[in-house]
Amino acid sequence: MEQYSVTGMSCAACSARVEKAVSKVPGVTACSVSLLTNSMGVEGSAEASAVIAAVEEAGYGAALKKAGEKAQSSVGTAKEEDFLKDKETPVLKRRLIVSLCFLMPLMYFSMGHMMWNWPVPAVLQGNHVAMGLIQLLLSGIVMVVNQKFFISGFKSLWHKAPNMDTLVALGSAASYVYSIYALFAMTDAQMRMDAESVMSYMHEFYFESAAMILTLITVGKMLEARSKGKTTDALKSLMKLAPKTANILREGKEIQVSVDQVRKGDLFVVRPGENIPVDGIVLEGSSAVNESALTGESIPVDKNPGDQVSAATLNHSGFIKCEATRVGEDTTLSQIIQMVSDAAATKAPIAKVADRVSGVFVPAVISIAAVTILIWLLAGQSIGFALARGISVLVISCPCALGLATPVAIMVGNGMGAKRGIMFKTAVSLEETGKVDVVALDKTGTITSGEPRVTDLIPVGKYSERELLTMAYVLEKKSEHPLARAILLRGQEDGVEDGTEAEEFQAVPGNGLSGKMKGALLTGGNLAFITKSAAVSSEIKQRAEALAEEGKTPLFFAKDGELTGIIAVADVMKEDSPQAVRQLQNMGIQVVMLTGDNERTAKAIGKQAGVDQVIAGVLPDGKESVIRSLKNRGKVAMVGDGINDAPALTRADIGIAIGAGTDIAIDAADVVLMKSRLSDVPAAIRLSRAALRNIHENLFWAFFYNVVGIPLAAGLWYPIFGWKLNPMFGAAAMSLSSFCVVTNALRLNWFNMHDAGKDKKKTQKT
Repeated sequence: MEQYSVTGMSCAACSARVEKAVSKVPGVTACSVSLLTNSMGVEGSAEASAVIAAVEEAGYGAALKKAGEKAQSSVGTAKEEDFLKDKETPVLKRRLIVSLCFLMPLMYFSMGHMMWNWPVPAVLQGNHVAMGLIQLLLSGIVMVVNQKFFISGFKSLWHKAPNMDTLVALGSAASYVYSIYALFAMTDAQMRMDAESVMSYMHEFYFESAAMILTLITVGKMLEARSKGKTTDALKSLMKLAPKTANILREGKEIQVSVDQVRKGDLFVVRPGENIPVDGIVLEGSSAVNESALTGESIPVDKNPGDQVSAATLNHSGFIKCEATRVGEDTTLSQIIQMVSDAAATKAPIAKVADRVSGVFVPAVISIAAVTILIWLLAGQSIGFALARGISVLVISCPCALGLATPVAIMVGNGMGAKRGIMFKTAVSLEETGKVDVVALDKTGTITSGEPRVTDLIPVGKYSERELLTMAYVLEKKSEHPLARAILLRGQEDGVEDGTEAEEFQAVPGNGLSGKMKGALLTGGNLAFITKSAAVSSEIKQRAEALAEEGKTPLFFAKDGELTGIIAVADVMKEDSPQAVRQLQNMGIQVVMLTGDNERTAKAIGKQAGVDQVIAGVLPDGKESVIRSLKNRGKVAMVGDGINDAPALTRADIGIAIGAGTDIAIDAADVVLMKSRLSDVPAAIRLSRAALRNIHENLFWAFFYNVVGIPLAAGLWYPIFGWKLNPMFGAAAMSLSSFCVVTNALRLNWFNMHDAGKDKKKTQKT
């Protein structure tokens, strides 16, 4: 997806217009415009110049945006760091201050003097034409200061795509033009010495409304801009983590260079207290690295030769020498930033409904305003009364609230997830994750740790646990079998290593090993192999059978033809797996475990985890067909390690990759869990449901506001209750509506996605 920054947009109608224009460009397969971040994501083979030209033809500006580098375009340059910078608030603040400086004296003359008889200079006392001229000048200055509304509004109208600024510009301009008409009519009345008409025309001035509308909308836009800026705080904080320099080794010398100059294969060194500049692999040294910036885990992770390190993580203790494996946009941090940026630039399905409404909203409001004026004139009301009602309709209407309802909630939710190690790749994945009915879990690496561990040491006869482990350790030290690593790890933990090496070692066909230790013949392997050289009692066989029923693999060991014991090895379950499964079930979600293991082992693990169904003996291509059949039960999420589960992740409605930070580039997944914790699956679903609930709240209040506000502004209740709305109050209400929608979305920042206390079961499929 190519990303662009878009300038000149003021409301959802603008984003709909840009999206429609770019979608018509040959080669564009998908286009999504975000009003929140003023960004646009475009997929397809279309040239950037064609896309930018389409945006400009629609009346807006665009620039290609690339991470970490400048991209030239016909309208200048765009840079990743500048993309999220709040440029609006300072400009709007200056405009507001200047507007207020001229609005306050305008309000003094127009309302203070006329309504409350506040004193004015003697030269103006009773000079109504002079008072009108002062109001004309002061309001004119405010209109010049806020000329952007008129430029954008009338430009959009010219392109037959009226937007929010069009409503504001029409409302303010109508007030100003009619007031000028009243002023000239007043001069005519004064020439005719008609004092009564002069006084009546004083009440026809709407200069203060023309200026107040612009000022109040500016207040609303400034509050909105500040709130919108907060929704991108998570992404901005991620970008600040990016190291600026690296200490690399070239020709035997250590030199400091910009991180942009580091190339794949370069050797770099990191001292205690320094940030790791790029992704790499440790060649020399050992250290504890704080990876909380990427995974959220506060406990440092030990790093030794052969281990991977990621950019922006902090080296705590030791000096390490590393080889760069991923640089620039390929680093883990850059990919995280790209994911969050892409999510901001995409649209959730529910947002498209609001966009369609916003696209016809502004023309509909202009039509309603025109009809309102006409009806009141036909009803016998004065031009001033009818115009006030029409202007009120224009300025109270708010497509911005509709347009912002979805993207602000999506952005805040995505940012929250990013800070806690849950990456939603698109806005669609954030919305749809909470709607799943079935969660299919891969066993190895998802429910279990993915690394076999020794679970039981069962010595036989005169042998102790340590003697059994020592013999097994010496024998397995030269083995390449995956289960051997579990025994070696346990031996290192228990300190049985004494330098003894097995002599005459050989791997015997039939799943067995043999070798000599200090002259004694050691053998090890499965039951069928060991019974060829040692007697195994029925009691030991039953014990081994019980271990197998628990999903463990019993390994038998003998010394000089005498059984020394059994060591059970198993892929142990992650501590949080059973709890995560229970939480998913409490949400009304069916949990299915998929595995290529044999049925007995699979059922044992499934029973411990508490899943609803176990499907065993499934190969990677078979998992995809299983997911397809599970879709008959509703929306399906597949949770796997993102490599051999790729077909199933792609087939599922939502693919969730569970893996460490270096695995986040898995293309098949829609959601990536950085912490490799199964408990983050229910957390991701909770966050999705909370974000969707927030969107529904925002849309409800945006629609409700317009449904209630427009009839009130049009004067529908005036004949019954005598209610009428001053255009100034309409402008204030409109400004606050967008601010309230954005503020409501920011409440998501306080949502606890790991709190299972308020989980509710789905009552129906969404």
